[in-house]
Amino acid sequence: MLKEAIYHRPGNNFSYIYKDDTVHIRLQTKKADIDSVHLLFGDPYIFVNQAWQYEKAPMKKSGSTELYDYWFIEIKPEYRRLRYGFELSSKEETLIYTEKGFYEAIPTDDTAYYFCVPFVHKEDSFHAPDWVRDTVWYQIFPERFANGDPALNPADTQEWGSTEPTPTNFFGGDFQGVIDHVDHLVDLGVNGVYFTPIFKAYSNHKYDTIDYMEIDPQFGDKQTFQKMIDVLHDNGIRIMLDAVFNHSGYFFPQWQDVMEKGEESIYKDWFHIREFPIQTAPIPNYDTFAFTPFMPKLNTSHPEVKEYLLEVGRYWVREFGIDGWRLDVANEVDHHFWRDFRTEVKALNPDVYILGEIWHDSMPWLQGDQFDAVMNYPFTTGAVHFFAKDSITSTAFKHTITNVLHMYPNSVNEVSFNLLDSHDTPRILTLANDRKDKAKLLYLFLLSFTGTPCIYYGDEVGMNGTQDPGCRKCMVWDKDKQDLDLFAHIQKLITLRKNHPAFGNKGSFTFIEADSNIVMYQKTYKEEHIIFSINNTDEEQTFTIPVQDIDNKNVYDLYHDKEIIWSLEKELTLAPGAFSILQFKTSH
Repeated sequence: MLKEAIYHRPGNNFSYIYKDDTVHIRLQTKKADIDSVHLLFGDPYIFVNQAWQYEKAPMKKSGSTELYDYWFIEIKPEYRRLRYGFELSSKEETLIYTEKGFYEAIPTDDTAYYFCVPFVHKEDSFHAPDWVRDTVWYQIFPERFANGDPALNPADTQEWGSTEPTPTNFFGGDFQGVIDHVDHLVDLGVNGVYFTPIFKAYSNHKYDTIDYMEIDPQFGDKQTFQKMIDVLHDNGIRIMLDAVFNHSGYFFPQWQDVMEKGEESIYKDWFHIREFPIQTAPIPNYDTFAFTPFMPKLNTSHPEVKEYLLEVGRYWVREFGIDGWRLDVANEVDHHFWRDFRTEVKALNPDVYILGEIWHDSMPWLQGDQFDAVMNYPFTTGAVHFFAKDSITSTAFKHTITNVLHMYPNSVNEVSFNLLDSHDTPRILTLANDRKDKAKLLYLFLLSFTGTPCIYYGDEVGMNGTQDPGCRKCMVWDKDKQDLDLFAHIQKLITLRKNHPAFGNKGSFTFIEADSNIVMYQKTYKEEHIIFSINNTDEEQTFTIPVQDIDNKNVYDLYHDKEIIWSLEKELTLAPGAFSILQFKTSH
């Protein structure tokens, strides 16, 4: 037994309060090194004849990566206090693992040996808005979704879709365009819209804010904005706005004051300026987003800056009833600011969803005191490399996704913002070399995975596009130019996600070992088991589904909406790029 590979630490993703009085515990061990793990647990104050009284329960292997096995258990401490350790067994030996190290016998003379959950406080559990778990998002880049009011067009606006997008051209997308096409969103089945920035800015992308309290005039005014929110809400669609608090735009009035007055500006401490006079080239002598001189970094620890930005967060929730904030470059803003931001916004509406843009392991931001979720780019990377690029094996893909699932507590995973592409990446169809069969598999995996999935505008009708600005083309509204088959595929998957709890976020996710190059996983909720089989190869694959403890008499093909005759020995054959979604029921 390789002791140095055995790892557990109370807190974060290894031990956490899941809901109310429930505790989740995980353990990491060397892959294929240990045959079974039992949790030893009890109340720290219960002794009989000076011996600590404990219970013993088996832990389930929740997944494996290239190096590690992960073990999981859910328990409810009777008195909401907990001391615990682990009994690990292999063919050669059995060891007891505690906070103080390894033992051959179970220590019962003192609970100080053991890991500790002092008290299960409901307030210490991670809590994100419940509605997010059932949300399928649709990302809109407002300038490119639809031009509903040409009177608002900026100067030199191009005819819709008449030319390729550039970093500087405009096509006139606006709020009225969203209102005019809300039926498209309803028909697709999405129930959340994430807008990239809508505030007054210089560029077409609006990430260079001039005024955080004003709508950019090319999109409309506050009355039209409220009308759009009302229309979306009336159709059961939530709205999330994009906030850029890491940096302002070059034409932000406070920055212009610094540019004009230099060291004499009353706003000089609103930014991170290393020396005067201000220098923009070759490298700015003030902190910026990347090295972009037109996006000076805001000093979020400055009291005036902090209050200004906190009021931005409060204002759009208080005055317009938005449902969420997506926070740009969130990892470059200090943690103290985000803690105060959460407190202020949640005081107005506890159900506001707070999403951070972070591309790496984000556990420090997901302790329950800052963000509800982050954009799940580790998921994106694994899915794109396997399905779109064929650059990793099915085994490597399963390891990647297993690692994603064990990076955070389950309560975080359930609201993680899962995406395949965005305004910051090439479109998924382009990444898949314009292969629609690959895109269909990607959407199957996205929409059946744990978390809250997002579709980038136009992907559902087969739009492609390279890296920015190519991924920011005008939405295609001509039905003759839309891929209606792909639309119907995504529409059906969203419907299945809504109608079957096991398919969606209530279902637990487990990879199943399978023959050939099939990727197989099971989603389970109560008595419903759904097994997904995906052939991500260019060859026909024949295989068996290793079903156990589930009824094989009533098997239903969910995607094709038909009952099928089944036996445990029956083989399935999938054509290249094909999949199956089979519903089983629990045996009694």
